[in-house]
Amino acid sequence: MKRNKIDSFETKTNLINRTSIKVRFNEVDSLRIVWHGHYIKYFEDGREAFGDQHGFGYLDFYEQQLLTPVVDISCHYKKQLAYGDEVIIETEFIDTQAAKIIFEYKVFKKGDETPVATGRSVQVFLSTDGELLLTNPDFYIEWKKKQGLIE
Repeated sequence: MKRNKIDSFETKTNLINRTSIKVRFNEVDSLRIVWHGHYIKYFEDGREAFGDQHGFGYLDFYEQQLLTPVVDISCHYKKQLAYGDEVIIETEFIDTQAAKIIFEYKVFKKGDETPVATGRSVQVFLSTDGELLLTNPDFYIEWKKKQGLIE
């Protein structure tokens, strides 16, 4: 597993998903460009596609009686998207020992590797009754072992 240290607590991995979408009419504003809030939806599309590919979906957590709400999200806009643009959403899992899930995102126009937006999200673990978990749940530790992130 290729890993690059971001800081003393986080490590980039090669656990990446690339999924594509086409910008829909209802996502553009009166200026005919994608409204800024839809990029967060694109990040969600990326997280769901990542989960489908890597066995790490919301329903997998829910079956373990875990919820994973987003507690922090950022988006940096670089270029505009317009109706009909084909978009690639790259979602990368960032490993951390802390009891949280971190993803980084890059959004590209299809055929152009220059990002139109980048971002990051942080999710935490809650029990289904809303209790914050301060340690990584066993299900998550086992998933990380299967990915070669921990021994």
